Amino acid sequence: MKSINLFEDWQFDNNGPHANPLHVDRNGRAILFTLKCEQTIREHNAPSSPFYAIILSGRGIFTGGDGIERIVGPNTLLVFEPGEQHTVRALDELAFIGFLHGAPGAQITPPILSKTDEGLR
Repeated sequence: MKSINLFEDWQFDNNGPHANPLHVDRNGRAILFTLKCEQTIREHNAPSSPFYAIILSGRGIFTGGDGIERIVGPNTLLVFEPGEQHTVRALDELAFIGFLHGAPGAQITPPILSKTDEGLR
C-alpha cells in the first residue's frame, strides 16, 4: 500500500497553475492541482475517463459540459463524465485533487494550464 499526505508540499506558481502527479500507473492517476487567485485551467476534457475532483482548500469556479459556472469549496466532490469539457478559475488559493482511471497513456502530462483565461471572466 502507498500512503500520500494530500496536505503536504503544496506548490503555488506565480506563472500559472501547478499540477503535481501524486500517483501515476497504467490504471490511472491522482494529480494535485494548485492555483493562485484568478489563475485558470483552460477548457479541456478527459476523453477516455471520468474525471473526479475533490476540493481540498480554497474556492473556485468550475464549469462543466452544461456551461453552468458553479462556485465550490472544500469537501466538495465534482464528477465529470468521459469527454465532458470543463474549466476552472480560482477565487482564492485553490487546491484540489483530480482522479482519472482507465485512461490510455495515463503517464502523459496533465491538461494544459494557463495563467489567466480572459474568456472566463
